[in-house]
Amino acid sequence: MGSTAPEAVNFGKSLIVPSVQELAKEPITKIPPRYVRDPQDSPIVPDGTFLPSVPIIDLQRMLLGDYMDSELERLHSASKEWGFFQVINHGVSAALLEEFKREIVDFFSLPLEEKRKLWQQPDNHEGFGQLFVVSEEQKLDWSDMFYITTLPTHLRKTQLFDLLPTKLRETLEAYSIEVKILAMTILNQMAKALKMDEEEIREVFSDGVQSMRMNYYPPCPEPDMAIGFTPHSDAVALTILYQLNETEGLQIRKEGKWIPIKPLPNAFVVNIGDIMEIVSNGMYRSIEHRATVNSMKERLSIATFYSSNLDSVLGPAASLTGPHNPAVFQKVSTDKYFKEFFARKLNGKSYLDFMKIEIGDGNTS
Repeated sequence: MGSTAPEAVNFGKSLIVPSVQELAKEPITKIPPRYVRDPQDSPIVPDGTFLPSVPIIDLQRMLLGDYMDSELERLHSASKEWGFFQVINHGVSAALLEEFKREIVDFFSLPLEEKRKLWQQPDNHEGFGQLFVVSEEQKLDWSDMFYITTLPTHLRKTQLFDLLPTKLRETLEAYSIEVKILAMTILNQMAKALKMDEEEIREVFSDGVQSMRMNYYPPCPEPDMAIGFTPHSDAVALTILYQLNETEGLQIRKEGKWIPIKPLPNAFVVNIGDIMEIVSNGMYRSIEHRATVNSMKERLSIATFYSSNLDSVLGPAASLTGPHNPAVFQKVSTDKYFKEFFARKLNGKSYLDFMKIEIGDGNTS
C-alpha cells in the first residue's frame, strides 16, 4: 500500500509564463516570436480522405456477456498497434460529465485576478500556467492549463484545493473517484490480455498517483505557425481524456503521419503512457501525440493521468520477463521517475528512450 505521509508531493517546477488566454483576447494578427514554431514542427496532416480512426472499445461488452473475449482482444490489439482507443459505455455518469464540463468552462472564464490566486508558484508546477518550461528561450505552447494532483488524497496541495470554487471542488472529487475506478478496470483488463499476474497490477497501481490537467486552447491568429501542445508521449500508465467541446485538435503520430482524432460524444479517449509500455516490457506502446489550434474556435479538454503507487519500483512485470524475454527497461522508483521527467524539456518519447536498457552491457542508453 502507499505511504500515509501527510505532506504533499512536489515533483518539480516550471518557469512562470504569461496567460495565452489573455494574450488571445487582444486584437493581434501575428503571434509573438516565442510561440512561433520551427518549420519542421508545423502541423502537417496527411492528405486524402481515407484516414484510419482509432479503435472503439465497449467496456460493458468487455465485462459482461458473450463478447468478453472478442472485446478483450480488441483492447489488446489497440494497445499494441495504436496505443490509443476510445472507450464507450464506461460507467461514468453522463450527468457528472455534464456538470464537470460546466464547472471547467466557468473555471477558465474566471477573471485574471481570480486566476492569479491559483497560478503556479516558482517552486511547484501545480496550478495555472504551462509545464516543462525550463528556460526563458524555449518555445511556448498556444495554450493555458491548470494542473493538480488529485489522488491519493495525502499527496494533494491542500492550499491549492482550498482555493478552488466550491462546486468545482466537489465535482472534481466525484470525477476523480469515478475515473480511478475506470483506470483500474482498464488496467486489470490489460493485465488479463497480457497474461500478467493480477497481483502485480494491484501491487503497482492500487494506490496510484492520479493528477489532472485541464487544457484551454484559445483561437490563434496564425494557427499554422503555432502548436497547442508540443508532441510528446505521456509519462504515466494511462491517460483518460474527456473533451469538453466539438473542436478537433488532438492528433497522434502513426507510421510517420499525424492522424486527427474525432472524440465521440460522452466517450473517453484513452492512451497508453510510458509506464504501461515499461510494465508490459514494450508489448503495449505509448504513442506521441500533440494538440493543434485553429483561428476560429477554442478547444477545452481535461486529461486525467493515472500512474503507479508512489512507493513502488517501476520496471517490466516479473511475470512478463524471463530468459527468453529479457527486460528492455531499467528499474527505478516511481518518485525518482517523475522528478526526472518533470525536470526535462518535453521532447517526443525521449524520456522513455532514456529508460531503455542498452542490450549487451545493461546500461541505460
